[in-house]
Amino acid sequence: MREAAAAGARLIATPENTLRMDRDRARMFAAVGPEEGDGELKAWGRLAQELGVWLLLGSGPIATGNGKVFNRSFLFSDSGKIAARYDKINLFDVTLGGGETYRESDTVQGGKKAVIAEGPMGARIGFSICYDLRFPALYHAYAQAGADIITAPAAFTVPTGQAHWETLLRARAIETHCFVIAPAQGGRHEDGRATYGHSLIIDPWGKVLAALDHDAPGFIVADLDLDAVAAARAKIPAWNGGPDFEGP
Repeated sequence: MREAAAAGARLIATPENTLRMDRDRARMFAAVGPEEGDGELKAWGRLAQELGVWLLLGSGPIATGNGKVFNRSFLFSDSGKIAARYDKINLFDVTLGGGETYRESDTVQGGKKAVIAEGPMGARIGFSICYDLRFPALYHAYAQAGADIITAPAAFTVPTGQAHWETLLRARAIETHCFVIAPAQGGRHEDGRATYGHSLIIDPWGKVLAALDHDAPGFIVADLDLDAVAAARAKIPAWNGGPDFEGP
């Protein structure tokens, strides 16, 4: 974060599972609690305030009080205050083959609503997390609500990352004519899981503005001209379309 701020960043985004990523259920639950009083969150807020930046903390597990956690994104303003929260809606329950199976719903309670909030320079930001990327209706709703930027922090697996990561992100940017900011976990983690990395920033025309071309730690920066959102939508207003449905 300090390096990114020194490079001129005013909105910094971190990956999904920034606070912790642990597939050991007992160990993970022993380490998490409710949002109120969470020392780690307060530390992130203090750092955002110190650096004078807005921070999208990709996500972290927050106890629900009913035996599960929310996978929750936090947007901190440059004053260090939480400006918005988003709970991941679509949970990663998949069987990829080769013994690679994930059941996020075993530990995570899905969110119920899309969230859009005002960020730096008046930018309207819509929130998503990782597996949400495969559900374009969420992104369509953000476009119709006037989003300029959509965030997609992730911890993509290596097989799905190699096959779909950039393609899906560029598709969501093209469909919505939004900037898409996608910070990603990468490398091999302590619990043995490997994630794809390759963080991306994409413009409303689907052009990759910046890319981290590996799965090691690092950061990327890009200038976002918010006027490009309206310009793209004026050219191809497909984001505002959709069928009319008749009732039963």
